[in-house]
Amino acid sequence: MFTDVRSKRLMLVAHCVLNQNSISDGTAEFPASNLQAVNLLLHSQIGIIQMPCPELHCLGLARGNVHGGEQPVLVENSRIRSAMQRRPAATMLDRLAKLVALQVEEYRRYGFNVCGIVGIDRSPSCGVNSTSIKNHESRGEGVFIKAIRKELRRRHIRVAIVGIKASEIPKALTSIRGLLKHR
Repeated sequence: MFTDVRSKRLMLVAHCVLNQNSISDGTAEFPASNLQAVNLLLHSQIGIIQMPCPELHCLGLARGNVHGGEQPVLVENSRIRSAMQRRPAATMLDRLAKLVALQVEEYRRYGFNVCGIVGIDRSPSCGVNSTSIKNHESRGEGVFIKAIRKELRRRHIRVAIVGIKASEIPKALTSIRGLLKHR
């Protein structure tokens, strides 16, 4: 099965790596996509799985605050993080994490190499090394990455996860290259 030319290699990426239009007002760092990260993945002949944007699904495009873009980023991100931890957003967040884990599990069942997950540091949802808490960038994971890790652990699945920042492109590309080496 699956003996055609497909690489059978995949990378899951935070939604906003491919679609900056989905992120909260005032935080876009690219007009559309993080081209350097996307080009690296495309040139590596790896399938790209765009994870759902948890904030868009749970809170909507305005994230529940049409004036959010007028706030300092860390203040608004901290508000978003708090909102994501309350019902009904938290219920939807868990559902989305299960869908991500299901995709990883299904690909692995058929021998595909899921090289890793790329999150976005400082994000209240997709941060890996840092997130926004109490109006500061703090060490720790965003609520979606935390939910994905929990669901992967429940299924006894190990997947490498890295966080990148648009303001640190060379470091970000090095992190992605590291995942590409996973077999």
